Parts: sequence; C-alpha cells; structure tokens
Amino acid sequence: MYLPKFTYYAPETLEEALDLLEKYGGEAKILAGGTDLIVDLREKKKHPKAVIDVKRIKGLNVLKYEPGNGLVIGATVTYHQILSYEPVLNKYPVLWEAVKTVADEILRMRATLVGNICTASPAADTAPALLVYDAVVETASKRGGRKIPIEQFFAGVKKTVLEPWEIVVSVKLPEPPHDAKGTYMKAMRVWSEDLALVGVAALVADRGRDVRLAYASVAPTPVRARNAENVFKQDGDILDKINKAVELAVSAVSPISDVRASKEYRLHLVKTFTRNALNKLLGVEAMAVA
Repeated sequence: MYLPKFTYYAPETLEEALDLLEKYGGEAKILAGGTDLIVDLREKKKHPKAVIDVKRIKGLNVLKYEPGNGLVIGATVTYHQILSYEPVLNKYPVLWEAVKTVADEILRMRATLVGNICTASPAADTAPALLVYDAVVETASKRGGRKIPIEQFFAGVKKTVLEPWEIVVSVKLPEPPHDAKGTYMKAMRVWSEDLALVGVAALVADRGRDVRLAYASVAPTPVRARNAENVFKQDGDILDKINKAVELAVSAVSPISDVRASKEYRLHLVKTFTRNALNKLLGVEAMAVA
C-alpha cells in the first residue's frame, strides 16, 4: 500500500491539535474517520507534511440532543452513531434518512459527518439535510473560534471557508419547528453504495408556510432554493404554489453532465423529486405530471 511520507500525530487534547495546525498551517491534514483522506493519500492526490488524528480527543465525540437547544454532533461522531441515536430519528428525520443512504454499514462505522462536510463534495448527502435544518458549523483555533452557518460554509468543489489553522469541533442543529416533517430523496445509478446523481432534502412546518428545499450534486456547492421556499409564504392555491416552486427550484441549480448523469437528466430529477417531496409533505394526493 502506497502512502506518502508525513509525520503522524495523535493528540489527546484539542489544544495539542490546534498547536500542530499553527505549526504546519496548510501543510497538515486532519484525520477523523479517514474514509476520504486515506484514499486521497493512496492515490497521491494529497501530500501533507503532517496528519493529525483527532479520534483520541474526547471532547470531539459528543452526540447530544437537548429539547429547546437542539442537536450537537461532534467532529469524530460516526454515521453509525448518528443512526443509532434515537433523537436524530425522532427530531431530525431528514438527516437520519440522508445518513442512511451514505455508503454501507461498514463504512458508516468509520466515516464522520464532519469529515463529510469538510471534504465538501457537491454530492455530499448530509449537506442538504443540514441546510434545511439551518445547521451551524462550530470551529476552534488558536486565534479564536467561529460559528459558521452551513449555507456559508461551502466555497466550491471540495472547498470550504475554513482557514488552515482551524478545526471543526462540531455541527449544531437548532431545535426544529414543533410540527416539522421532512424527507430525503436520492437518485443513484445502482441501489447500493453510490454517490448521489441528485439528492433532495425537503422540510415542511407551520402548516405548509415554512418550506425548506436543499439539493446535492446539482452545482459546485450544495444549494438551498430560497426563492422556491418563499412561494409558500404567500396565499394561493397549493397546487399552483407547488408548480411555481418546482420551476424556481430548477432555476436555482446548475448541474453538469459527467460520467454518472447528464445535465438534462439531473434537471429532470430535481423537478420530479421536488414535486414528489412537496406533494408528500403537503398532503397533496393527485400528483401532477413531472
């Protein structure tokens, strides 16, 4: 097995990890689950001088829900832990459904949600779910921490707004609306481990006036379709609002053609999944033709 030469560290405190990030700057990589980083190292896509393994830092393995305060997911919390934590299923079902679609059970026991968003793939399944729940990314550094709304966290294909000296310590999801319900829909080439051709997260609350829509694999970054959401704040026939929201959602995305799907097929999926999700969550029986 090929791995480039680097210095490996396994700090036991956050302070030690931050000292190392200051020392190496942009030439250090954080290892949490390692499901992306190890592959990149083997394929010679990354050549860090140091790899900082943060799994021993106890404060980063927090998974806690408090009524009224919301859910905190630490940097080393795995997908398996999230799926096994009952409050996620009960209070954040869109996130639970999205995590369930990621890879397979073995990989989910290693991979982390924070690692997933820091990789910043446009096809990240958890990103749309975090967007509809208005998640906040919490960072730490020797220069002070930040709280970054998830919508501002992604900067491009595999790029985030993180500085080289920063580490994500947790993601916080606020308490969802009391009557919220939602879904995550994902198209794949095969019904097994695969990246999303298109991923759609939808959440509805406040008797259908609070609608949130977010997408994966349709632009350089995950997309929140706010213009489509605003349609439901207005009065009018529900079917007319759904039709208008679908068209605005399509205009909010900019998919490409690649080896997994064409641009046209992705646009078709956005249109179909958005309509299906809204029909389902808003209780519309007769589904219009997509």
